[in-house]
Amino acid sequence: MLEPKSFTLKQASKMLGVSTKTLQRWDNAGKIKTFRTEGNHRRIYSSEILRLQKKPETQNCAIYARVSSRKQTQDGNIERQKERLVEYAKNKGYVIRTVFCETASGINENRKQLKKLMKLVANHEVDIVLIEFKDRFARFGYTYLVEFIESHGAKVEVVTQQEAPKDATTELVEDMLAIVTCFSAKLYGQRSQQFRRKVEQALKEVSHVGSDKNHQDPDSKPQ
Repeated sequence: MLEPKSFTLKQASKMLGVSTKTLQRWDNAGKIKTFRTEGNHRRIYSSEILRLQKKPETQNCAIYARVSSRKQTQDGNIERQKERLVEYAKNKGYVIRTVFCETASGINENRKQLKKLMKLVANHEVDIVLIEFKDRFARFGYTYLVEFIESHGAKVEVVTQQEAPKDATTELVEDMLAIVTCFSAKLYGQRSQQFRRKVEQALKEVSHVGSDKNHQDPDSKPQ
């Protein structure tokens, strides 16, 4: 009698469109059936692959929404961001494991909600991390966060590639102010408050000029 055809995890991952780590996690959780070779390598029968192809495994999703300032939160920006992400996840058929909402700068490395999210990823409790824009996740170090998440068998899914110019400019100014404030405090000590006010005013003027350019009539001609 011919033995059933089987595949390595690497071969199966390509056929199913998931990572080998995801298959290992499914196996450890009893969601798929595998067997071991004499060399203790995992193999998957073709019948099991067909079963998974006919009935895709449910994907658990964690949503992460962030804004930089309390004013944005009070204006309802983060709530609208969350609602858009929840609707997107439902349309994709994802099971929403949890929703993290945070008011913090994109350059802040000690965000409480982000740490909770990373703990879920490290514990293999989510398959997808859903964000609206890359900058919602981090202003700097985005690639490192993605690598960490992928190393634990999950992936980051970005809903929209480009943020509205007005929102992007506002947040960039706030992040620049946070950076300058941090360094001025170290350099100038008590005098940093006065320095901060000057920098804040300068950044607001830059933001105002950028906003005027964004709203300039495209049909207007220079005088």
